Amino acid sequence: MQPNILVTGGAGFVGSHLVDALINQDYNLRVLDNFSTGQWENLTHNNDKLEIIKGDVRDLESVMAAIKNVKWIFHQAGFVSAPLSIKQPQISFENNLLGTFNIFEAVRRQGSLARIIFASSAAVYGDNHSLPLHENLPCFPLNPYAFEKNAAEQLAVLYERLYKVSSVALRYFNIYGPRQSASSPYSGVISKFIDQLKKGEKLTIYGDGEQTRDFVYINDVISANLEAMKKVPPGAHLFNVATGKSVTINQLVKSLQKILKTVMAPQYQSSREGDIYRSLADISKISEQLGWYPKWDLAQGLSDWLR
Repeated sequence: MQPNILVTGGAGFVGSHLVDALINQDYNLRVLDNFSTGQWENLTHNNDKLEIIKGDVRDLESVMAAIKNVKWIFHQAGFVSAPLSIKQPQISFENNLLGTFNIFEAVRRQGSLARIIFASSAAVYGDNHSLPLHENLPCFPLNPYAFEKNAAEQLAVLYERLYKVSSVALRYFNIYGPRQSASSPYSGVISKFIDQLKKGEKLTIYGDGEQTRDFVYINDVISANLEAMKKVPPGAHLFNVATGKSVTINQLVKSLQKILKTVMAPQYQSSREGDIYRSLADISKISEQLGWYPKWDLAQGLSDWLR
């Protein structure tokens, strides 16, 4: 039987959890990944249940081949580090904007009816002070990564209007959970802090630590993707994926120290260019339209991950 779902970046953090969830629901799966950051071991427990294509979303022909006979496309591949996008803007642009363009263009060229669910980011809002952040606010990207995600959302609207390609953009806030490697430059702050605390190393906080983040557990991110697949009608749609609650980085450190039973004080350094100071999501749209609500608060997610 032909696969009916494609997951790009399926060997990565979010992508591999999506693969697990979709296989558990008996979907036929195909993964497209170049394995530059994704890990084979994230798929080995499922590799007899899916088709794996080693390829790159930056190559249109590879994408064209990967979407054949596919009904749904979960596009998770990309360059996910805002700080690195400042240092390597061309690589970031090619992965995030060209890669996403190729997904939409491949669907258009094949006349496919495949629906696209793709990863956007809260970074598109920039340092917007109109908290909580809702989807109708203007975007003020502070780095290439944020600009590329915002441009991808606009591309989705354009392709729906001109070519009737349907999509859902999910603006992920700060995701954390198992398989988020601490050694990768793409890692989130939680995975890095956990690794440093376990090694007995001093944590580094950029800025005063009072900057806030809306941390969302990987299990909730996956459930949001599945709800988008099952409930969103044709069109170009956009939703925040978060908890609607924020904590400071200093509060996060205290929570981790309590769970890991360590009291090592952090060290503070200057804020990084392109970092957002305040972040808090309004999740009323996804809750009202999809009936999706986060089930994991930060304490529950951390405990589940570190148990």
